[in-house]
Amino acid sequence: MAKKQAAEPEEVKLKKKVVAKRASHDNPKGDSAFRSLKKRLKREQRKRRALAQRKKQAAGSKVAATASS
Repeated sequence: MAKKQAAEPEEVKLKKKVVAKRASHDNPKGDSAFRSLKKRLKREQRKRRALAQRKKQAAGSKVAATASS
């Protein structure tokens, strides 16, 4: 049985939380919870970009082979 996809991706949830925290704090740089939220968001973005890069790299040779024939 496959895992169910969340209705909203983790990255979108984290972006909303970061925006909300930034708006509610007068000094967000001193807040460790805010800093950890930003770290989690950056980690998710890196995962997404790495996955896209891997897919592009894997498809690159296949696309080039089919396009040349």
